Amino acid sequence: MTVAPERKAWVEQVMGMPISIHLRGQGVEGEATARAVADAFATLREMDSIFSTYKEDSQLLRLRREEVAIEDCSPLVREALAIGEEAERVTRGAFTTLLPTATGDLAFDPTGLVKGWAVDLAARRLTGLPGLSYCINAGGDLLVGAHADLPRTGPGSISWRVGIEDPRDRTRIASTLELTEGAVATSGTAARGAHLYDPRTREMVSRSGSVTVTGPELVWADIWATALFVGDADTRDAFSRYAPDYLSTEL
Repeated sequence: MTVAPERKAWVEQVMGMPISIHLRGQGVEGEATARAVADAFATLREMDSIFSTYKEDSQLLRLRREEVAIEDCSPLVREALAIGEEAERVTRGAFTTLLPTATGDLAFDPTGLVKGWAVDLAARRLTGLPGLSYCINAGGDLLVGAHADLPRTGPGSISWRVGIEDPRDRTRIASTLELTEGAVATSGTAARGAHLYDPRTREMVSRSGSVTVTGPELVWADIWATALFVGDADTRDAFSRYAPDYLSTEL
């Protein structure tokens, strides 16, 4: 007889949004599980303390105010710069970490990659839990994974059903995905309006619709979802070339 997997979920407010960690499998109540979940949330809070654009004492804002040099910041700041530069190159300029401030000036702002990257880092705290599969949901972008002892297909595998929202009718699910591992990120204007910046036109993108990208890492799924929504045929060609492990769906 197949034993139904146990389930447990935790939710915390981090990065200005509810982020939830869901576990399924055997042993969701153990002390090791509780420690791993606490460590995962600690990772998310650390990333927020470094990169927040709302907390005046974040390393990012102190760097932008020239109160500290980049050498005084966490090595993660340099890594964010490097990821942003790589993303700008491979997306043919459709993704950038130079975004308009409230005064209209451009400043280093890696918001478009930090959330997905933070979730990827937090997930490392969960992959060592035997017999457990996890799903981290950060504002509708998700990362699914499991311990190496769980099969990815067939009997014993644990799959997660992910709904993709219709951007023109947010009460409707346009499609669903079944995942045992992988990331899902969606970019568009349905939830937050014209908040995505096109660095080539130097304007916010106001068109309706959304782009959903699935693949191994949430940071790159999120980058490509934004780039494909903002970009043009050159960006779509670049996606085919540089992201063979990722798939996109436009609604």
